[in-house]
Amino acid sequence: MFIDKDYIENLLIEAKNVPDSEIDSILDKADEFAGLTHQEVAALLVNENPAYLERIFKIAGKIKEHIYGDRIVMFAPLYVSDYCVNQCAYCGYRCTTKFERRKLTQDEIREEVRILEQMGHKRIALEAGEDDENCPIDYILECLKTIYDMKFENGAIRRANVNIAATTVENFQKLHDAGIGTYILFQETYHQPTYEKMHISGPKHNYEYHLTAFDRAMQGGIDDVGAGVLFGLYEPFFEVLGLMIHNEHLEEKFGVGFHTISVPRLCKTKEMTLDGFKHLVDDDTFLKIVAIIRLAVPFTGMILSTREDHDMRKKLLKTGISQLSAGSSTDVGGYNKRENQQSQFEINDDRTAGEIIEELLDDSYVPSFCTACYRSGRTGDRFMSLAKSGQIKNVCLPNALMTLYEYAVDYGNETFLQKSEKVIHQQIQNIGNETIRRKVTENLEKIKVGKRDLYL
Repeated sequence: MFIDKDYIENLLIEAKNVPDSEIDSILDKADEFAGLTHQEVAALLVNENPAYLERIFKIAGKIKEHIYGDRIVMFAPLYVSDYCVNQCAYCGYRCTTKFERRKLTQDEIREEVRILEQMGHKRIALEAGEDDENCPIDYILECLKTIYDMKFENGAIRRANVNIAATTVENFQKLHDAGIGTYILFQETYHQPTYEKMHISGPKHNYEYHLTAFDRAMQGGIDDVGAGVLFGLYEPFFEVLGLMIHNEHLEEKFGVGFHTISVPRLCKTKEMTLDGFKHLVDDDTFLKIVAIIRLAVPFTGMILSTREDHDMRKKLLKTGISQLSAGSSTDVGGYNKRENQQSQFEINDDRTAGEIIEELLDDSYVPSFCTACYRSGRTGDRFMSLAKSGQIKNVCLPNALMTLYEYAVDYGNETFLQKSEKVIHQQIQNIGNETIRRKVTENLEKIKVGKRDLYL
């Protein structure tokens, strides 16, 4: 197995002896967008020199600006079923929690999608608990078909990522054939004793089967996978190294690692406080972790959910986060509100999607609703090769600007439209290729008169 607990623990011990001269070399390497090995990541994690921490944040900001510019990709989760046979100590959906469980009918999914589309969302993450009887793969496939079949005056949900339990190669092939974007699965914790303690019963208790899910996904044709851990279950530096080693494993075996990394922190639920968890991650440590991950995998998208509050989300946008959820509900049927809802976890940023998007614009970010890479086949190793060569910039910023203008015309008021046009006018000057810049200008005029879904 590619995750070795003793190896990671020894790595963290040995990293404490790395001299300052080597830390300088590691940071010089990161400053060139060259990424880091897990050994180099370990050295940065355990180093407590404030001067080095300041440089880590500075380089993280530089990487974020150089590779991602001011773009922030927007999405929202869509919970379709809270049936679950797992007993996970940290989850509001665990099987021992007593509440009226449900899965959405296809008509209810249409209503949820209609509401999400009215918010302006074009990209969603479909979420479901694990229960093969009540929520089989055929139900997930039916949900995806329903989502993709819906068309609205202002467009449609153009890409559905999927966050469901570890499954078989055959089922991953079915998800691939259904046209999903990224398959998302959080390892929760890479520390096997803690994993087995937290996942008390159910199929998720099987650490190795869960750990190797991405191998089966890639064997099933899915070349975009999104990883994460739940910070707070175990020692955070161990978890970061687990992520890095897992990423290296996929790169060595399949030629491409994680498309995205999510960084959720443990949140309380209605039935659970945080009192019994010994490894909760404070804000300063969390900021350091996100910045170091950005140094380590500069071309990997980093996702932040509404688990974090408004202030923390603003800070993390400067040091690594490139994708942000907005207007989220973590309840099944939560967008079309119902009474006595049961959430998977409590949300700490309850602003509307519109409020979040407008603040991004006020802060000179470019909210992006782009899904072009998925639909143009720029996934997996093809995406990473374009990203590392710098060529991806020729499509990412142009597509972000066109989707922002589409959002502004369709969903914004006059003030928002004016703000958007100002930002777009400023940002379009950053498109280096004159032919592409002219094409974007032409497409913006087409959007103004009613054309939609234009992308490069």
